[in-house]
Amino acid sequence: MELTSSSPGETEEIAARLARRLVLGDVVTVAGELGTGKTTFVRGACRALGVTAPVTSPTYTIGHRYEGDPDVSHLDLYRFAGVSPAEWADLEPYFDEAIVFVEWPEAGLAGLPPVRAAVRLKHVDERTRQVAIEGDVTLDDAADPGIRHCD
Repeated sequence: MELTSSSPGETEEIAARLARRLVLGDVVTVAGELGTGKTTFVRGACRALGVTAPVTSPTYTIGHRYEGDPDVSHLDLYRFAGVSPAEWADLEPYFDEAIVFVEWPEAGLAGLPPVRAAVRLKHVDERTRQVAIEGDVTLDDAADPGIRHCD
């Protein structure tokens, strides 16, 4: 499924619609170039899952865990070329009893649990993003006229 978003609010709404279809234990990868809205996407999903804390990029801390319904883990593997077994041991607790969003997943694909949805954001122009979602999650966007399917 490919959609377009013309604002951070629309990106958050797409993420919220995806999040409402997730269940405990689901893993969602969020990939894209710098500045495409990966953390904005995760923030929208977190809000839909009941997270009220500020949602920020965990680039330098590697991960955040947020209380929600259910809890949400947000990982960022940007600084990794690959993930060693020792590093995976440090990351494993983030996957316990949570829905997990992984930004820059390329470094950890070999060790990630099964991915329920793979999201890829791409610049179309300065303010428009293409949001591609692969996996077994479908979105009913009939009620969202501002969010358009890509041709």
